[in-house]
Amino acid sequence: MCPICVEDCNVLCEVGKSAFRGREVLYPMPEYFGKSTAASNKEFHLDWSHFQIMAELIGAYGIEPSPDKAFFENVDITTAVATRSKKPIKLKVPLVIAGLGSTAVAKRHWDAMAKGAAMSGIIQTVGENVCGMDHESVYTKGKVTSSPDLAFRVKSFKELYDGKYGGIAVQTNVEDQRGGVDEYALSKLEVDIIERKWGQGAKAIGGEVRLTTLERALELKKRGYLVLPDPEDKDVQEAFKAGAFKSFERHSRVGFPEHRSFVEDVESLRSQGAKYVFLKTGAYRPEVVAFTMKAASEAKIDMLTFDGAGGGTGMSPVPMMNEMSTPTVHLQAQMMMCAQVMKKKGKFIPDLVMAGGFVNETQMYKSMAMSNLGDEPLIKAIAMARAPLLTVMKSANFLKLAETNSLPSSFTAAYGSDPKNFFIAAKELEHRYPNKKLGTDIPYGAVGEYTYFVDRLGEGLKQLMAGSRKFTLKNIQRSDIASLTPYAQKVTGIETLENMAERVMMPMLEKW
Repeated sequence: MCPICVEDCNVLCEVGKSAFRGREVLYPMPEYFGKSTAASNKEFHLDWSHFQIMAELIGAYGIEPSPDKAFFENVDITTAVATRSKKPIKLKVPLVIAGLGSTAVAKRHWDAMAKGAAMSGIIQTVGENVCGMDHESVYTKGKVTSSPDLAFRVKSFKELYDGKYGGIAVQTNVEDQRGGVDEYALSKLEVDIIERKWGQGAKAIGGEVRLTTLERALELKKRGYLVLPDPEDKDVQEAFKAGAFKSFERHSRVGFPEHRSFVEDVESLRSQGAKYVFLKTGAYRPEVVAFTMKAASEAKIDMLTFDGAGGGTGMSPVPMMNEMSTPTVHLQAQMMMCAQVMKKKGKFIPDLVMAGGFVNETQMYKSMAMSNLGDEPLIKAIAMARAPLLTVMKSANFLKLAETNSLPSSFTAAYGSDPKNFFIAAKELEHRYPNKKLGTDIPYGAVGEYTYFVDRLGEGLKQLMAGSRKFTLKNIQRSDIASLTPYAQKVTGIETLENMAERVMMPMLEKW
């Protein structure tokens, strides 16, 4: 609160707005639901900026140490997940788009996001609750037999998928499992990858979306979802029609996984035709991290994603994003503690993916470096959702501004007003897909996302790797990063610069 709160203040602070709107204030501006994403604004006191990447001068790894060959464009940033399967999934860039499901913002921008992912050669994940939220879905005896929305999402990716890099995954939670989404995706849509969902870093109470019509609220309650306030209550209906509130909340139920039943569930998915089974979970208590690693190991999960706090693509409660769950660096440190024990015991360690607020290549490098326990990084890729969604939203907005001659003058002065010019990768993609039309077959949002993934993150990662003389991802070591504070070293085991200097400099000089 302000140090002095006066009666005639017209500003709506958090407490003041709560007096009028109550639970709506728990969420990041419901008025912008479907047109926004949200991030935590809390200082967690340990993040990727507390580590520094070490530059190298002597020698090179993964390439001949020649000035004519050890150039950053020759860095290989391809990777693979499901590496122990018969056919690993290759990725051109070490990225995965995490589950974007039934939230309106994901639905509005899906075509561009899926096509951008396909062109980038990465995995795109259809998030939870898509079938249940699809107004045109057909259910027979409680099981989905048709979902035009899910079919569209799979088709969008496959339109530009080259069949070699990346893939389309369908994520399923408790509601989806009850509704038979796994069987539908595998049998009718020819999906190869099913990802189980155990909650995420942004929230621990299930997925939430907004419903802006009474008819929609009633429909989803009949499908078994939790809808608040109760749309069947006559008083609630009258209040909604009177404009007292403008949207209902739809909530998903949370799961309570058990070790043995989960292993059996994974076996069942494979028997139904799933070629790959993934698991995505959030930033729960340390003992849950250990439980998850054990269960995923015994089930031999093909890819395991941990999502650190905080932030969300939909309408995760702000208090949860700020004050609940384990921040990303702490979470990865816990994962590495588990992996170290599992490695010593000879246990199966799934290919790991890290999520939780990643936006640039320096964070990607540091996460993968921290995960190398002796052979190669256990973190095979980084998962993002909000950042690529931002690129698509920004692209769509600037395209609209260009069509109405409303672009900022500073922008047009620097980059022009033609999308084929201000999207720097537009001409490259036009040449690469001669039978596809930019703006329709290839949405400019997809061009923007591709540019971010390949031309920014990909090139930036190559430069960092070349600077540390590591020319393949498997060569990145824990010693390629250093902690900037004793606290960072205490949490992660990555030594500080001063400890590193003392360890390596004195022996070299003493032997001189």
